[in-house]
Amino acid sequence: MSAARFDDWDLPSSGGAAAPALAAQTTASAASPAPGTAGASLAAVNAADKRIVNGKTDINQLAPFKYPWAWEFFLKANRNHWTPLEIGMAQDVHDYSHKLSDAERHVFSNVLAYLTTSDIMAMRNIGLAVMEKMSAPELQIYQARQVYEEALHTWTYQHCIESIGLDQQEIYNRYRVVPEIHGKIRLASERLNRVLRSDIDLTNRDNLHEFALSYFFFAVIFEGCWFYNGFTPIFALQRRGLMKGTAEQLQYIMRDEVLHCAFGIRVVRELLKEENLTLDPAALRTLWDEAEAAETAYAGYILREPILGYNADLHVQQFRFIANRRARQVGVEEPFPGVEGALPWLDEQANLRKEKNFFETRVTEYQTGGALAWD
Repeated sequence: MSAARFDDWDLPSSGGAAAPALAAQTTASAASPAPGTAGASLAAVNAADKRIVNGKTDINQLAPFKYPWAWEFFLKANRNHWTPLEIGMAQDVHDYSHKLSDAERHVFSNVLAYLTTSDIMAMRNIGLAVMEKMSAPELQIYQARQVYEEALHTWTYQHCIESIGLDQQEIYNRYRVVPEIHGKIRLASERLNRVLRSDIDLTNRDNLHEFALSYFFFAVIFEGCWFYNGFTPIFALQRRGLMKGTAEQLQYIMRDEVLHCAFGIRVVRELLKEENLTLDPAALRTLWDEAEAAETAYAGYILREPILGYNADLHVQQFRFIANRRARQVGVEEPFPGVEGALPWLDEQANLRKEKNFFETRVTEYQTGGALAWD
């Protein structure tokens, strides 16, 4: 099997056609055998008949693959196994109490307050709303790993909150009582709950479009823009040598989230092509406008006082820049044409490939075509 690429989001989709060897299998319909019939059998599965949704093949039969790239995502994710306990938090405890300004503590605690709720939402959405509707098992298996990773991320935020000694009840309630945090959570809930029910009929074209739009919101905006942009205030502190333990935790999380986003974008592209479906431009425009308004309000709250090297305007500009990147990767119109990146340091800051003291931290990076190496 050829290795799947994870840096090719801007390239046209290769489509979902099965490889010739897969298509060579034959398919026959078979009625269910009568109860107690000896030697009863079912028809062989033709992998070419698999689909993203509404597939007619056996969901329990993993291979041959129609979507080998999904299996590669699963293998890639399993090479990045970590837990929050492996990263030291002692410096963060000292920094939070003795080095951060009041404005920086406000930013730090509210970013954690938002992320704790968001990752639980992501876990529930994949596990309850999306995974069961995917009718190819290779897609479901990666999403099962994704559910685990969202739970791991939630543990990570909790570990940071606990290590620093923040008031857990107060932090976890902020998404309910702070309007600007609640606005993002409410918008996500409204968009994702539309397809949460298990009885939605995806053979109906209107329902299928609603599902595709909801999954676009989840993969492209919720994970691809809000999460990606959401870690940035902590990375801004890390650049100044502050809260380095939390920032390293978020670097591991971001590495997971980049895979989540890349997988989701690939699924959206394949689904639209497979179903001959076009996302309604007006509906997309509404999605982007709602997301931008929620992100702008959130940035205005967490950065009501600018911190050194970072402010609300930079945060919103970077959201727009990332939104354009995600739109290009899916193959839809850029929502904010002409916006330039506000944080040229972000991609490097978010990347774990950098020199580290072996005696201070665990050092890992993705290796092309191989397992993680330990430097």
